[in-house]
Amino acid sequence: MVLWFFVLGLTGAGCRDIGVTAGITTVEAQQPPAEPPVALPNKDGSFKFCVLGDFGTGSRSQYQLAEQMATLQGLFQYELVVLVGDNLYGAERPQDFRTKFEIPYKPLLDAGVKFYASLGNHDAREQRFYKLFNMEGKLYYAFSPKADVRLFALESTYPAPEQIKWLETELKASSSNWKIVFFHHPLYSSGDRHGSDLRLRDVLEPLFLKYNVSVVLTGHDHFYERVKPQKGIVYFVVGSGVLTRRTITP
Repeated sequence: MVLWFFVLGLTGAGCRDIGVTAGITTVEAQQPPAEPPVALPNKDGSFKFCVLGDFGTGSRSQYQLAEQMATLQGLFQYELVVLVGDNLYGAERPQDFRTKFEIPYKPLLDAGVKFYASLGNHDAREQRFYKLFNMEGKLYYAFSPKADVRLFALESTYPAPEQIKWLETELKASSSNWKIVFFHHPLYSSGDRHGSDLRLRDVLEPLFLKYNVSVVLTGHDHFYERVKPQKGIVYFVVGSGVLTRRTITP
């Protein structure tokens, strides 16, 4: 099986084939080229999904990015969107869920695309009850969109011991070749504002290594970064869904 995921940000949409991870290096997100991008293969049997983080502002930029997402879905028919936190900035009234989520992503929702959220430091925990985030009232959860793919959503702002115990149980029980973990705070990041969360790394990385996690998706720092594989695991920072861009340390 080949897995494709699309990373979304204000500099445009990119695509990564995570069936081939060799040679990935740390880079800063680049401005899109002036020429039209080369068409990517739309392989039969591929599993495709989007990754989006730090986005829920209700701004014009968010709506423009949502339009790009709809266009991309028309081209590649991705099946779901993984949210790596900071899903709503500011107020979280019912009208805020409409203007910051339901309206901009209505074309995707109408097309049957599901969103699976993890929570960031700007998110109220009550978001886990919001139906369209598919968290089913849980701060952390796992699901299998395909037989050989297992995704694990974590709550990284307050990672309670019971969550870590749950994660080890779930990882150990999974026989999927693709184990993908997503949450908000990055274990590896070149960001000047936040950077790597070393305490969280000390807790999570041993489990990721022990149980053969393939890919880790995070946000928090407001840029897009691919990290050179760390001990065989590929890490991504996808916090590029907001207007404010932050610098990275080379």
